Amino acid sequence: MSAETSVPRPRESDVDVSDSALFEGLLSEAEFAFAFFDTETRVLRVNDVFAEVVGVPAERLLGRAPAETLAADLSQLITHGVQAVIGSDAPVSERPVRVRAPGGEARYWSVSFSPVHDGDGALQAVALAGLDVTESRLVEEDLRRSEERYRSLVEAQSQLVWITSPTGTVVEDAPQWRAITGQGLEEYLTAGWLDVVHPEERQHTEEAWKEALRGRTMFEWNYRVRTRASGYRHFEVRAVPIIRHGRVVEWVGANTDVTPQREAEEMRGRLTDQLGAAALRTARLQGATAILAEALTVEQVVQVIIDVGRTALAADRSAVALLDTDRAALKLINGEGVPEASGAAGEEIPLSSSSVMTMAVNSRRPVFAESPESLKTQLLEAGGDEQVLTNYLAGSDERAWVGLPLLAAGRALGALRFSFTRPQKISQEDGVFLEALAGQCALAVERATLFEREHRTAETLQRSLLPDRLPVVKGLELAQRFRSGSRHVQVGGDWYDAFVLQDGRVAAVVGDVMGKGVKAAAGMGRIRNAMRALALTNPPPAAVLTGLDRVFDATEEEEQVTTLAYMVVEPSTGEGTLALAGHPPPVLVSPQGTAILCDAEPGTPLGWPTSRRQFRFVVPPGHTAVLYSDGLVENRKRGLDAGLAEICSVVTEAPPEVVRSPHMLLDFLVDRMLSGYEQDDDVTALAIHVPPATKSD
Repeated sequence: MSAETSVPRPRESDVDVSDSALFEGLLSEAEFAFAFFDTETRVLRVNDVFAEVVGVPAERLLGRAPAETLAADLSQLITHGVQAVIGSDAPVSERPVRVRAPGGEARYWSVSFSPVHDGDGALQAVALAGLDVTESRLVEEDLRRSEERYRSLVEAQSQLVWITSPTGTVVEDAPQWRAITGQGLEEYLTAGWLDVVHPEERQHTEEAWKEALRGRTMFEWNYRVRTRASGYRHFEVRAVPIIRHGRVVEWVGANTDVTPQREAEEMRGRLTDQLGAAALRTARLQGATAILAEALTVEQVVQVIIDVGRTALAADRSAVALLDTDRAALKLINGEGVPEASGAAGEEIPLSSSSVMTMAVNSRRPVFAESPESLKTQLLEAGGDEQVLTNYLAGSDERAWVGLPLLAAGRALGALRFSFTRPQKISQEDGVFLEALAGQCALAVERATLFEREHRTAETLQRSLLPDRLPVVKGLELAQRFRSGSRHVQVGGDWYDAFVLQDGRVAAVVGDVMGKGVKAAAGMGRIRNAMRALALTNPPPAAVLTGLDRVFDATEEEEQVTTLAYMVVEPSTGEGTLALAGHPPPVLVSPQGTAILCDAEPGTPLGWPTSRRQFRFVVPPGHTAVLYSDGLVENRKRGLDAGLAEICSVVTEAPPEVVRSPHMLLDFLVDRMLSGYEQDDDVTALAIHVPPATKSD
């Protein structure tokens, strides 16, 4: 089969190019896709590359039209090309087409169609030749996309482009640059772009530019540029050397106006700082509020205020004064905070005098003096004495002051004073924080004042229910200690009592009505009075406890728990009897400082149905018996058994003079047993000491 019979086929080295074997080899070894179609567009012959490209075996293609075996788009392309050649009897080339390979990968092929003539010149077939141009096509597309991106980037950027010689000299006009900077052409060509850089930044910019010129490295910098209309604006510059044959032929630079970004960054920075400061002030206020909520006394509140002034405000001095309306004066609660007064706690500052605190109380408004001049002006306007103020300021190291009134429901309670040894700028946000802090402090002061008053009342009530003094009995020494464990204003149920019976013996009792408040105090009063009446009538401990059980059933509620230790002792000899109603056992302390726990049966709390028993209990001469409530030996961190063992151990550590004195012994035991623990219950102790016998006895 020949494309042109008029041109003889040359022969070289006895090889006939028309030889079918040679043609077959060319088809099989070629990297091109070959196919031959008859004038009816049926496939006459294909090589393996074509079959692989279309994804159809050669045997299925032969004798069939493309529409019968190939995909629609590929079939249409081939049919159109073959028919175009048949119609024109001339070669036809198609632009590269996209063909999906059998594996799903898209490839690009450049396809051409050529007529094939017989020996007489008649069109015998159409030859298709296809070449895979995927790689070159992808490279071409990448280049095109890169060019488009670059063009888009340049168009999107409002950059000022300039060009210099290899030595950095301006040699070409930059109209955009001159339009922004207002430079004339001669000025720009003579002095260049450095002439409009901010004076503070020009030297460093010029040094960096020269370094880039010497090293032929990219120049990246930022600086402020003087513009025609709006002062200085921030620009970022990037300049690169254009190198040909190893030599720099020119420098191309582009400046970008980043003023909006810089201003936005600065604004974000300021907002971040403001938000951070606001969050910090809020956290400090919340922290101060939480601590103030736990402060129960005015002294504790004052300490919190001093700590807050030091940590949250960085104040050098802090002072708190409470208002005495009767005396029309402020009474200092803490010293070292008011140099214009003597600074001693308890010092009075008349409201008629001129000071930061009196001004705050009289005006019911905060006073902010950021400098000595500001303080002097404000105090003079308030009627202060100029000479006194001048002398004070001359001798003081303070340079800024804050005075805050303590207001509760509009009523002035006192004032706070913070001072600084340096000028202090008080922003509006700081002022809001300080006013909020003063409000919380006022609430805390009011609450603490009320607590202290009610707590004193509660303690007075509780102590009124206890004996005001113990009986004086020959042959015995009695001592008592009571320490309230309530951090609130409620009274407790601990009690003690000692009295002389009709036969001369002494009755001693320590009891504990569980709970707090009026209910516990009332129960304690009823049991104490009932016990006295029963003891004076029928003093044996077992009989008294049995009678108390009946009284308890008649007067007290079932859930009320009451325990007590009751003993009757003979003066001088120490002979006695003891009964326990669910109470810790007494401790017997010897003159040598040893401690023995009474092993009497503990019994049950009052009101429980049980047979009451009494036991012989002797306090020999020189010994001391200690009755106590469970608050002495038991707390949240120490169980009862551990507490009983510890009190015996503590006794052994007491010096001899302490052991000989019941008063000193109780002080020693209470202090040592509570040391290291937070007291959460009342502590009551009663000591019965039998002095040692003398020779005259």
